[in-house]
This record gives sequence, structure tokens and C-alpha cells, in this order.
Amino acid sequence: MRIAIINGPNLNLLGTREPDVYGSQTFEQYFKELKVLFPSVDFHYFQSNVEGELINELQRVGFSFDGIIINPGGYTHTSVAIGDAIAGIKSPVIEVHISNVHAREEFRRLSHVSAKARGTIAGLGLRGYELAVRYFL
Repeated sequence: MRIAIINGPNLNLLGTREPDVYGSQTFEQYFKELKVLFPSVDFHYFQSNVEGELINELQRVGFSFDGIIINPGGYTHTSVAIGDAIAGIKSPVIEVHISNVHAREEFRRLSHVSAKARGTIAGLGLRGYELAVRYFL
């Protein structure tokens, strides 16, 4: 099984950015744990702070991977284009958020991704990625 994980803006700062909200572990550290936990999965990881690069990656993997886990970061609330890209691909997508976006600022409650994704996991920390992988398996 091939699963792509696509992380959006500022997620490259995990481990140092607002550790009270996002924890103290880097995504690279967590990604190693995921690969150990699911040795049969062929993982592909991509992170960008640039909206167009995220769209290009969705289109690149969106017709050949068994599943895509996306955390669009702040673009969740602003990018109609990322939502449109998800609607245009064949691979199923799970939207993941480390924090509970619904318990934060009002503007974070709007997602241009949720309606296009198979499902959404929010507020369970990095464990949300593991749960998304389990869904695909």
C-alpha cells in the first residue's frame, strides 16, 4: 500500500513552534515512528509552505497512491484551490489537524478541504496521522 503524507505551511517547525499546541516532537521524528509502526506501507512524505507546491504534489500523487493524508495547515481555512485539487484527483484523502481547530479561533472552523476529503481527524495530536493510516489499511 502506498500512502502519501502532505503537510502544509509551518509544519516544518513542529517541535519548536508553539509546543503547548503542537507538541515537542518534530514531524521527521514522528515519521520514523510511523514507518516502524506500519512496515508494510510505502510512505511518501512532502511538506511545503507554498500553496501551489501543495497543489502540484496532490496532482502528482493523486492518481497513483492508495491514500493521501493531508494537513493543509493555515491553507485549510483560505485555499479553495487545495479543496478543488482534492476534488479533482482519484486517491482518497483524509484531512488531519494536530490541534482541535474547532476549539481555537473562529476563522479556523472553516475548512475548504473537509467537504472534499473522505474524512477529517482533528485534535488528537500527531496520533491523527496514525489513525488516518489505519483507516486506509
